[in-house]
Amino acid sequence: MFKFGNIELLYLLGLIPLFITYFIFITYRNNKKIKKIADSRIREIIMPDVSKTKRNGRFILYILALCLLITAAADPQEGSKQEEVKRSGVDLMICLDVSNSMLAEDLSPTRLEAAKRAISRLIDNLKGDRIGLIIFGGEAYTQLPITTDYAAAKMFLNTIDTDIIPTQGTAIGKALDQAIESFPRNSKNKKAIIVLTDGENHEDDAIKSATTCNENGISVHTIGLGSLSGTPIPFYINGRKNGYRKDKEGNIVVTKLNESLLQQVAEAGKGVFVRASNTGIGLNLVFDEINKMEKTDYGSKIFTDYENRFQYFVGLALFFLILEILLSEHKSKLAKKLGLNN
Repeated sequence: MFKFGNIELLYLLGLIPLFITYFIFITYRNNKKIKKIADSRIREIIMPDVSKTKRNGRFILYILALCLLITAAADPQEGSKQEEVKRSGVDLMICLDVSNSMLAEDLSPTRLEAAKRAISRLIDNLKGDRIGLIIFGGEAYTQLPITTDYAAAKMFLNTIDTDIIPTQGTAIGKALDQAIESFPRNSKNKKAIIVLTDGENHEDDAIKSATTCNENGISVHTIGLGSLSGTPIPFYINGRKNGYRKDKEGNIVVTKLNESLLQQVAEAGKGVFVRASNTGIGLNLVFDEINKMEKTDYGSKIFTDYENRFQYFVGLALFFLILEILLSEHKSKLAKKLGLNN
């Protein structure tokens, strides 16, 4: 397995085309000036030993050396040791509502951002458990398959917003069905689903889907985001709030927490329901329930030791630089004798 310790430095390779373009421009400009001064026969008298091929060759060696030095600076590393590490935990699938109602500000700063922050803190506390992410609105999609790569989980979590799904709505049932399909079929781990939503479900039978989860040995927990009294849904233009969403009659749309439905979904899935507040989303309470589940041992092959490989790139770069220094721009005497320069 190969990786870079400072992969962001590879962006410097984007400068190489600029250097090449500049070299071509300078060469073209100089040739143009020389042509104005003298014709080809006089140029051969003035500059008899200058080889364009060698000059271009020196530049190519310089560019190759520069590419290698940039790669070396990015700290290439190769996995030199692989071992199977025993882990134990549960398979946890997070289903996050990304419908427009999640932009409501009855949780600070919004329902969606509050949920994302809570999920991020949950990921920080995971030890051996595997996690996956499902996003849903009118449809449901697997954002991240089950994994122990917590860094990747947080990276995918940060990209989530309400524009990520084109179909609006709150299809909790589809999210649960997608979660069932996303769990590894051959996994013996205990499985749990956490649904974070305001519960305004109008698309499908979420209770029936939760029952199906329970029949498959998967517990379903729900976290209600929002207030029971309701709040308007803001909309944004170019990142700035520009008022609140209205229906066809011009009335401001109000979104409320459907606590009753989420309680029924959790009951059907043999899980717990928690109502979120500005003092806490409630994920910790749900995870405490999940931690009571029996942990299952499983093997996970990982690279445990990496060795630096930058020295090979530095060595090759130095070789090209030495060649560039030693390579003269003068024409070869042997080539001149054989007439190859004409």
